[in-house]
Amino acid sequence: MGVRVAVAGASGYAGGELLRLIAGHPDLELGPVTAGTNAGAAVTALHPHLTGLTGRTFEETDPDRLASADLVFLALHHEESAAMAARLPAEIAVIDLSASFRLSDPGNWVSFYRTEHAGRWVYGLPELPGAREQISAARRVAAPGCYATATILALTPLLVGGVAEPADIVVVAASGTSGAGRTPAHSLLATEVMGSVSGYQVGGVHRHTPEIEQALTEAAGVPVTVSFTPLLAPMPRGILATCTARLAQPTPTAAPRGTAGPGAPHQALASAYAGEPFIQVLPEGRWPSTASTVGSNAVHLQAVADAHAGRAVVVAALDNLVKGAAGQAVQIANLMLGLPEAAGLTANGVAP
Repeated sequence: MGVRVAVAGASGYAGGELLRLIAGHPDLELGPVTAGTNAGAAVTALHPHLTGLTGRTFEETDPDRLASADLVFLALHHEESAAMAARLPAEIAVIDLSASFRLSDPGNWVSFYRTEHAGRWVYGLPELPGAREQISAARRVAAPGCYATATILALTPLLVGGVAEPADIVVVAASGTSGAGRTPAHSLLATEVMGSVSGYQVGGVHRHTPEIEQALTEAAGVPVTVSFTPLLAPMPRGILATCTARLAQPTPTAAPRGTAGPGAPHQALASAYAGEPFIQVLPEGRWPSTASTVGSNAVHLQAVADAHAGRAVVVAALDNLVKGAAGQAVQIANLMLGLPEAAGLTANGVAP
């Protein structure tokens, strides 16, 4: 018998990915599986690939039922998630996949989400400095967003190492359609998406912007400003984030923390992530692709100094449903439960 876990919001894409990963986890036992409007439906009616769950049905999302588990994954909309978390006993470990508990600043929360601020939990990005210890000691953890995960992991080593400046960061990131969730929308119809790449929520209004700036500011110890432009790409899964920042310039009165030579951005990544189980800094000259990370909890990174523009360029690729959502949540759960961090997860993608 493993640790009993529950999944609320299991009928969505992230919820379904959680079910898949839990089913293959050596130390977790799947308990209550709940959904909202899909309560009563067969799990395989919405997730036909999960044949091992044949005979299971979605239950009503009831806090007492969820509390029968040792750990609860909340894969709900942020308003539902905050309300449900407040109704769960304090002793139950909870991992929230929504944005509900990511932001510290109530003003930022209200500006971007237009609802009451529910507070902040421990931020669950294990690869950040000191994060593993905080996650392991916590009972409530907020899993990062998918765009945020790619961008924060791409830029943190350069900012911490003094290779890049914090005040002029530009991120352009493309996501697969599953990042928008399972709710039907005209803009997500196959006839609208196939063969086309389009921008959306441009101009600093995307909700991951304050999350990215908060994490980078905390890691770097100085205010960080990010111009973030998201793109919708004609693929089901994946994120490819291209992040650029002005290369740090040495001052005549003090030695720089890092160097801004041609190999400095790549070396900053390689030094920061040496030994990390899920972060692969690619050999120089090889660039990340979303196809290489599909189905995995991996992040592929590459960086170079653009001497002509005086900027560092970092490209990150990940699967938005795994390292960007469900896989990250399982990685967090492993730390919270004292299990091997990589249990039930793989850094190997699916190809072709």
